[in-house]
Amino acid sequence: MQLSLIKHQGCATPFLRHLLDFRVYQTRQRSQCCKIACTVIRHRWMKRVPVFCTHNTTNKMISTQENIDMSKFPVERIRNFSIIAHIDHGKSTLADRLLELTGAIATTDKNKQVLDKLQVERERGITVKAQTASLFYKYQGQTYLLNLIDTPVSSVSLMCSCVDQGIQAQTVANFYLAFEAQLTIIPVINKIDLKNADPERVEKQIEKVFDIPSEECIRISAKLGTNVEQVLQEVVKRLPPPTFKKEDPFKALVFDSNFDHYRGVVANIALFGGYLSKGDRIISAYLGKSYEVNELGLLRPDEHPTDRLYAGQVGYVIAGMKEVKEAQIGDTLYHQKHLVEALPGFKPAKAMVFAGMYPMDQSDYSALRSAVEKLTLNDSSVTVQRDSSLALGAGWRLGFLGLLHMEVFNQRLEQEYNASVIVTAPTVPYKAILSSAKLIKEHGKEEITIVNPAQFPDRSVVKEYLEPMVMGTIITPDDYIGKIMSICLNRRAVQKNMVYIDDHRVMMKYLFPLNEIVVDFYDLLKSMSSGYASFDYEDAGYQAAHVIKMDILLNGKPVEELTTIVHKDRAYSAGKAMCERLQDAIPRQMFEIAVQAAIGSKVIARETIKAYKKNVLAKCYGGDVTRKMKLLKKQAEGKKKMRYIGTVQVPKDAFINVLKRKDK
Repeated sequence: MQLSLIKHQGCATPFLRHLLDFRVYQTRQRSQCCKIACTVIRHRWMKRVPVFCTHNTTNKMISTQENIDMSKFPVERIRNFSIIAHIDHGKSTLADRLLELTGAIATTDKNKQVLDKLQVERERGITVKAQTASLFYKYQGQTYLLNLIDTPVSSVSLMCSCVDQGIQAQTVANFYLAFEAQLTIIPVINKIDLKNADPERVEKQIEKVFDIPSEECIRISAKLGTNVEQVLQEVVKRLPPPTFKKEDPFKALVFDSNFDHYRGVVANIALFGGYLSKGDRIISAYLGKSYEVNELGLLRPDEHPTDRLYAGQVGYVIAGMKEVKEAQIGDTLYHQKHLVEALPGFKPAKAMVFAGMYPMDQSDYSALRSAVEKLTLNDSSVTVQRDSSLALGAGWRLGFLGLLHMEVFNQRLEQEYNASVIVTAPTVPYKAILSSAKLIKEHGKEEITIVNPAQFPDRSVVKEYLEPMVMGTIITPDDYIGKIMSICLNRRAVQKNMVYIDDHRVMMKYLFPLNEIVVDFYDLLKSMSSGYASFDYEDAGYQAAHVIKMDILLNGKPVEELTTIVHKDRAYSAGKAMCERLQDAIPRQMFEIAVQAAIGSKVIARETIKAYKKNVLAKCYGGDVTRKMKLLKKQAEGKKKMRYIGTVQVPKDAFINVLKRKDK
């Protein structure tokens, strides 16, 4: 930007214009307590001309220094807590108000979903990546350190329920997870500012379902900030401090990590004893590798470096780890000089849904591979295995925690890396107990897991097939009970429990085969209940099932990408539906195409795609009928020969249209 003090006029000489030719620079400086915007006016080419500088102090930052003395916060004044809630119950909004009240962020109207940093989180209104924030809160003359943690490391859970929707399925699932972990639970009823708010009804639901007295519920409006201060006070009063000592040897639990391309792995840790200083050498109990601590500090929610972290505190550490896999979730870090017993840690993330992922164009394979590698660095729960297909080319077989996880991963690929991909229909992992001694020796064990339907073993070498089961929780108004029960029975579900949580809402528990709900069950449930029903499920192990592999043949040749695993009782209907959809999706050829669904060598369904046909009788005006028969026979022989040597090209969009959804 140029600042010209003289307009261009006929009387102005070029020398005068150059003499008064200045350039304006905008710079930003950071001090200990505020941000300062500086406007610098410097001559463009005369270096000795004085520099003019104006300062403009912008919004005041958090009143914390770059290096915070963490020794001022003993264990007695530390509280760890998290917020658990169903989708759209105001979890992120409540977190924003807590950050404002404690001075972690400035109070402005622009604070919306501060902890949701990904684009997909803001668009969908969900929290994808867990975040941690350390809050300084003054209560009765004492300054407390409150660690807001989005993981089971916390010692208390704020169970947030929406005042108009009440208890939802995910609220129930989260409650029992927190209850099993023996966490203190503080019920919070949000959105009391709504016109149709009925907090008394929600309090009765909480008391009936969770056996928590209604007097313990806190009514708030996170949007307006009503009673949010009381939430912090109750966290301090109701929650006991951690029971760790800084005199013990250093021991820390890794509960989250992310990858920085310049600094390597940034691991989030909770200290269970001792203290950690910059320059210390630490060892990973999982890998046995030694690292030197380059940087450590607090998350507020931005990184604030400190010299030390003490027992009971939560922060981040950078120690030269090159891959996220070196900072395993649940790993124990300890000092090189003091060997300690490893902490119990967490259960490893188990992939429940698998799908094939291929580039739209094989020339984009290298770029997509780089994008997948970068994205999995920050999401260690995704399993990646190379795969190839005759129809779709080279790609990967990816494992996800659930269908939402898969959709979010695909959306992040498109938004953050501009990648166009084909994702095949999601499948679930089956298990097979082998009977063949040769196969047992080849695999090294009797029980194997199958994630690709094309590799499903034949029945002749298997004693028993096992399919994954889940315990599903459905909460719905009682007007839709009949429809929902019918849907569940059609999906081979077994009802385990049904209880009314108030006068008009019922909670049902069903044991589902995971394969029956993984694709379209949630959409169908929402459609049948006019959007009022909520659904959540958790792993329930494996159960013996009579499942079979169904192949799709095009002119007698199997198409590996269309192979599916179905229950024996559903084989015919599933095969018939698949053939009909393929008949509409595959374009006609110059020869006839037979679309068949087969179980082993037995064909159970067939559809035919008619060939384009020339009218060879167009020039025949009368004459002997044998002449016409001869021409038709000659054409049929040519079509037959073409069918043997011709190949059926299945369009890539056909895989999406055929496998994306089931018929409802």
